[in-house]
Amino acid sequence: MMHDLLDIQHSDEIAALLAVASEGSFVAAGRLLQRHPTVVSKRVAALEKRLGVRLIERSTRQVRMTDAGAQLEQRLRAAIGLITEAEQEASAGAAEVHGMLHLALPAAMGRLWLAPMLPEFLKAHPHVSIVADYSERFVDIIAEGFDMAIRIGELNDNRLIAKKLGDHRRILCASPAYIEEHGLPTTPQDLANHNCLRFSGFVSFSEWRLSNGDRQQTVVAKGPITSNDSEALLAAARAGIGILGAGEWLMNRDIAAGRLVRVLPDWHLDVQGGIYLVRPSAKFPAATTLAFKEWIEEKFSNGPPWQIETP
Repeated sequence: MMHDLLDIQHSDEIAALLAVASEGSFVAAGRLLQRHPTVVSKRVAALEKRLGVRLIERSTRQVRMTDAGAQLEQRLRAAIGLITEAEQEASAGAAEVHGMLHLALPAAMGRLWLAPMLPEFLKAHPHVSIVADYSERFVDIIAEGFDMAIRIGELNDNRLIAKKLGDHRRILCASPAYIEEHGLPTTPQDLANHNCLRFSGFVSFSEWRLSNGDRQQTVVAKGPITSNDSEALLAAARAGIGILGAGEWLMNRDIAAGRLVRVLPDWHLDVQGGIYLVRPSAKFPAATTLAFKEWIEEKFSNGPPWQIETP
């Protein structure tokens, strides 16, 4: 047993293997681990030499896990999960909420609505510190070590516990100046003749799929700007460049102030989704995690903050 514990010195090799498996390349794994790709490669090679088996097939274009590597990765992640649960079980009875909370938050929504709320949680729990990662990318909260995440849309990862905080609707808006110059669309088909501001984060951003109850229409969206940044597209919409399809959370303040007006108000862009709080399916969640879960649920209990602020 003592010998097995001493083998923890090889944790850097294990971390390198898991990072390459989750990120798909030595370069991306290096970014995740904040190490040079050659360091990551050497650690994986050292692990392969120590075990006497090839774990990753390398080529000039990609890396691929071998069967032995994939099996080892699966067993290692299971072992890490057991260790995490054991640690959380040991501390679950602590009365004081304290420690580090790692959060993965959507970039634009997080900056506009969640970041201003976090100081309230920290004031209520002065022994807690938060590491918040604002990004539009779809993070693997288990592999990357996040305690919780806020996600928009639909959920497909059954390894996670999810709590729906509220509905998420994507609507269409434009500035009064744009409507005055180009006219107001009256049917989804009219959008084909308008400037559409396209968010490239959508799965099919070149097509706008609109729904009105049981009715659905698909329009090929064309326009002068395509971006992966919601706030950049919002600025373009305010300036009268085109029609923006985005979440209510992004545009409600501008609608209330008269800077934007609804376009095709009976139609919504894409299918209805939700805003979710997700966390790993650990059996014994830490007290800090539970405290944040209860707090964020209370903040959304009467509806999303952007609906409360601008009913």
